[in-house]
Amino acid sequence: MGKLKVLPAQVSNMIAAGEVVQRPASVVKELMENAVDAGATQVTVVIADAGRTLIQVIDNGSGMSPSDAVLCFERHATSKISSAEDLNAIDSYGFRGEALASIAAVAEVTLKTRRAADETATQVVISGGGSVKTSSVAAPTGSNFAVRNLFYNTPARRKFLKSDNVELKHIVDEFTRVALTRPDVGFSLSSNGRDLFVMRPAKSLKFRILDLMGSSVASDLADLSAETTVASISGFVGKPESARKTVGNQYFFVNGRYFRSPYLHKAVIKAYEEFIPEGLTPSYFIWLQVDPHSVDVNISPTKSEVKFEEDNVIFQILYACVKETLGRNAYGRGIDFDAAQSIQMPHIGKHYEDVHGPVTAPALKLDTDYDPFAVNLGFETHSGEAPAPQQYNPRSQSAEKLFEEKFQPNALVVKGKYIVSPVASGLLVVNIRRAAERIVYERTLKALSRSEHVTQQALFPVSVQVGPAARLLFDDKAPQLSAVGFDITGFGNDTVVVNGVPEGFSCEPGKVQQMVQDLTLILSDDTGGLSDRVNASIAAKIATLGSLNADVPTTSAQAQTFINALFACENSELTPSGRRIMTIVSTEELEKKF
Repeated sequence: MGKLKVLPAQVSNMIAAGEVVQRPASVVKELMENAVDAGATQVTVVIADAGRTLIQVIDNGSGMSPSDAVLCFERHATSKISSAEDLNAIDSYGFRGEALASIAAVAEVTLKTRRAADETATQVVISGGGSVKTSSVAAPTGSNFAVRNLFYNTPARRKFLKSDNVELKHIVDEFTRVALTRPDVGFSLSSNGRDLFVMRPAKSLKFRILDLMGSSVASDLADLSAETTVASISGFVGKPESARKTVGNQYFFVNGRYFRSPYLHKAVIKAYEEFIPEGLTPSYFIWLQVDPHSVDVNISPTKSEVKFEEDNVIFQILYACVKETLGRNAYGRGIDFDAAQSIQMPHIGKHYEDVHGPVTAPALKLDTDYDPFAVNLGFETHSGEAPAPQQYNPRSQSAEKLFEEKFQPNALVVKGKYIVSPVASGLLVVNIRRAAERIVYERTLKALSRSEHVTQQALFPVSVQVGPAARLLFDDKAPQLSAVGFDITGFGNDTVVVNGVPEGFSCEPGKVQQMVQDLTLILSDDTGGLSDRVNASIAAKIATLGSLNADVPTTSAQAQTFINALFACENSELTPSGRRIMTIVSTEELEKKF
């Protein structure tokens, strides 16, 4: 007898479910896409316990007949493909007929559906891909899918689900992707009775982005548009100054379908080359419209990847479109008036004095009685006399205490980028941003490992609208944020309030708002537990943010304090990523310049 055998349908369905239903968010994605395909103008998503207990998707679409309501749970049951040729012209979401069969194989599913022409609705109850029970019930037009006890019959899969907040974040991500494709459809999402999103049909894509991600993201975008015979491109790209090292809001859509494409991502990054430093990535929301025959959307079980027939042409069109948008909005680098080549001296010919008169040197006026230390710091009022100014004594006892001999500041700040200080062997030159990265890194690592932190309270709390998805992130990561010195609390469904920041961070409202956006991207990474390795990863990300957000020293005293903090670090020469922080220009090198 041979060793091969055909698996029972129930077992094969459970295996197939592993490709399609990876977590609760996968169920939300499939059911929402089906609702949009059914012509719904309103889609409601209800979640309980991050999808473990309940995932319910209700739509007002076309609904199904009694026979279709049962047949939809069979594998490869679809209304969108009838021949092999149809695979070359797919313009809808679900088309393979695997999603509902896969969901029913690992959960308890109840469907209520009715067409407008039917008097009653059909209810179908199916559990674990087994027996099917049908009945007639009262229900409005459309479909109502209720998926309960996900992975109840596959405990290993259920065991490896993350925390409720992490799984809910994935659900919000999938909800966002579908909602971005159809601004003309109203969407709502609630979790454990709390409304996260309630969105009416939007006037435009920009308004839908505003609804989903808040004004801080929507106000930072520039319009993108191009029409060619190969593809039409529309959407938005972020301003270069908002680009960050952490991957943020980056979305590609083709014919209304979300997809990932490292190849096209390179086209966008290439267009930004002259506008942002290397290593930073911008935000973008890009919609492509192409001939359905020229794109294959069937290369991934989750349909998150696509293949273009002329991908190199699409690359060039996208690159040119983004480049043109950045140039049109004057996002190029500003003129550096400190640069020598920018100074344009007028040319004076040999007949200049004949026309304009003789050239004479300007007269110098000196005030020989001026005393720079006679600074009017206040007035004392004497009875019957005019206020007399107090004289500032630079060698007063308080000044001597402030600047002891060994702490006498002698460092200078150059262009807000470097600190220069004399040392025994020459001149020490410190890169301020890289030094700040090292300082914040070691402080953060220490705070995470020993639960020690220093928080500087903001004089006035700063409110930042981050959107419901990011609001959930700040709730989930509150212990980690507190451990490193952030005092951030939630307000409403889509706003956080920054009451304090770690030592070294700026409390300026503009920088705090940018810091919150960067934190959102950092927290989006699912780092799991706080092992030493994860601590180092978190500390490195916080350090990068800190170097961008820190207040730059401006005075000699501040520069000297900054250098002292740097030399207090265990490694004061290299950043966490291994880049050099300082260098010494020797006396010999200086002498060669003269």
